[in-house]
Amino acid sequence: MKKMISLKDSRIKPEQRLPSKKAPKEDKAKIKITETPQQSSALFFQYNMQLGPPYHILVDTNFINFSIKNKLDIVQSMMECLYAKCTPYITDCVMGELEKLGQKYKLALKIIRDPRFERLKCLHKGTYADDCIVNRVTQVSAAYNFLNITIQVLVSHSDDINPF
Repeated sequence: MKKMISLKDSRIKPEQRLPSKKAPKEDKAKIKITETPQQSSALFFQYNMQLGPPYHILVDTNFINFSIKNKLDIVQSMMECLYAKCTPYITDCVMGELEKLGQKYKLALKIIRDPRFERLKCLHKGTYADDCIVNRVTQVSAAYNFLNITIQVLVSHSDDINPF
């Protein structure tokens, strides 16, 4: 059994003898002010009413994997959901992410090498696709509802999918 040194022991420095003071808690009644970037007035109804066909859809790794799992043709499913011509786009990061995943995702690589998919070049280092997609979407104000379209395509074709 280990013994503890008494607080009155001469080997303990005076700073260590005092109990540590806790940081004062923030007042919950105080209003927090956060600055967010200005949103487009077209997004008043939670989706951009200025969007129209042909749709340019940025596809990520999870979207491809869900479509494979549920045996959906990506381009055909997009067109059935949105009732318009759709052009799926793949970034180099998404391609690199799928290549890193190995043999298990060989089918996903085969699907995205389809000529109907457009390739987007990435100018940054690394292959972390989520950051790349978020940066691309925030640069273009029209693309803020990409997640809603992605979920809508997946859910409309399969009732048993929960993307979250």
